[in-house]
Amino acid sequence: METFKKLWSYIDKYKLLLVLSVLLAGVTVILTLYVPYIFGEAIDTLIGQGSVDFNSLSYYLFKISIIVVLIGVFTWIMNIVNNKLTYRVVEDIRNKVINHLQHLPLKYLDGQAVGDITSRMIADVDQLSDGLLLGFTKLFSGIITIVMTLYFMFTKSVIITLMVMVLTPLSFFVSKFIAKHSYNMYRKQNSTRGEQTALIEEMISGQKVVRAFNYENTSSLRFSNINKELQEYSTKATFYSSLTNPSTRAVNSIIYAVVVLSGSHLIMLGNLSVGGLSVLLSYANQYMKPFNDISSVVTELQNAFACAERVFNLLDESEEVKDSDKVIDSVSGQIDINDVAFSYSDKPFIEHFDLHAKSGQRIAIVGPTGCGKTTFINLLMRFYDINDGSIMIDGTNIYDISRESLRSQFGMVLQETWLKNGTVRDNLIIGNKDASDEEIIEVCKKTKAYNFIRRLPRGLDTVLTDDSLSQGQKQLLCISRVMLCNPKMLILDEATSSIDTRTELIVQNAFDMLMKGRTSFIVAHRLSTIVNADIILVMKDGKIIESGNHESLLKANGFYTNLYNSQFVKA
Repeated sequence: METFKKLWSYIDKYKLLLVLSVLLAGVTVILTLYVPYIFGEAIDTLIGQGSVDFNSLSYYLFKISIIVVLIGVFTWIMNIVNNKLTYRVVEDIRNKVINHLQHLPLKYLDGQAVGDITSRMIADVDQLSDGLLLGFTKLFSGIITIVMTLYFMFTKSVIITLMVMVLTPLSFFVSKFIAKHSYNMYRKQNSTRGEQTALIEEMISGQKVVRAFNYENTSSLRFSNINKELQEYSTKATFYSSLTNPSTRAVNSIIYAVVVLSGSHLIMLGNLSVGGLSVLLSYANQYMKPFNDISSVVTELQNAFACAERVFNLLDESEEVKDSDKVIDSVSGQIDINDVAFSYSDKPFIEHFDLHAKSGQRIAIVGPTGCGKTTFINLLMRFYDINDGSIMIDGTNIYDISRESLRSQFGMVLQETWLKNGTVRDNLIIGNKDASDEEIIEVCKKTKAYNFIRRLPRGLDTVLTDDSLSQGQKQLLCISRVMLCNPKMLILDEATSSIDTRTELIVQNAFDMLMKGRTSFIVAHRLSTIVNADIILVMKDGKIIESGNHESLLKANGFYTNLYNSQFVKA
């Protein structure tokens, strides 16, 4: 019911379509049920051999023909309405999910398998769509059919109708028992399918590493185990759901037999005509058919709700702390970090972190892997929220301004390159959509990216694929993208790690030009790239253990000296 309430909040927006669907279902059902009634009247015109009321028979047959045409038209319209209703609801849910993902904390996304999230957005929502479409198409019609069938049956024989109603609960008990077990299996099936999708995505994206370490058999074994679980849950879910139809059909057969025997007895007593019995037999089938349909709908809805639960669990995840509406248009770049503390879990990671950067300074951050360099950048950009302390830009706390405004002041180049599906131009203007081709080419010339761009088949209009560019070329595009934004402050997180030494020197010159007058943070393992920094922060275990420029740190003969010597001094 909790899942249904959440789903209803999306359906509720389209009340008009829902009401129209119910009305069309009602009209279609009433007309459909009226046809057997007329057939019964037509049968009673066959009074005996050589005694047939052809005028009445022709009238009834013409009437049936008109009704059948109307049923076809109304059913066609109802299907269109149901499709619109279903796919609009699904569209809203998918839009809500992708928008919600953009506002979830990175901490949550870092802890989730990409494949599982993808499975929820695509496979689970597709299953929900199928369940809703079947539900709207058959559920309303089924319920109305049951009610109207009873009404028409009462007009022919109250006794037989009551007997049918007494036997009806058998179907409900059977369906309830089966639905309870099938729902649990569908939940496990969808959860396991998400794990399987995540593993497939993981193995395909890391195929080079898998083969390099001869991990193929192990990964295949992992997949086989998950696949076996999925096969087990799917088989049980299918088994329980497949019991529904034959079980309800067995009950139908019992009811049909009761109607035949009771109706035959009433005919012999003169209380029912042959046409009346044919109508009752037709309605007995019509009456139980919705139970079959509804039972199959319930099975699909169990699967749909199990999928919806996974989607809504994602939507229920708390978004980032509400943003401030304050906007900063321009900054000088003075940054003050006072006694900042941060922890990924209960164990503190960064404690008593202090830094005061003047406008235009170049601050390099070095240290061993896992010391907190990238974490510091994440805190500065508000990808993660600090536990204590304050981070100020030009005297303003970064938590008093909007994230969008804060991040627009920074240009960021990461170690991992990210290019979207599109042309070279599309990838370069992500942060500056109004950039002209002349501006793009000028920036790309500075980074030397234009050397390979002009050799591409269509230059800036070349559509990129995974194999279009080398890792170094992708990084040059990312660097050019940031330069095109002309930000007030820079963050370079291992920005030249994928570039060869010769190209690194060229790009470094471009960076030097870009960093003039801008506060810049440079995270680097190659200490050769940061020797000209104004301040070098040496981090270890989440703390700054040394700070100063290159010469002063070497003279101190401390941890930085050991790092530097490990890279440049031969043993």
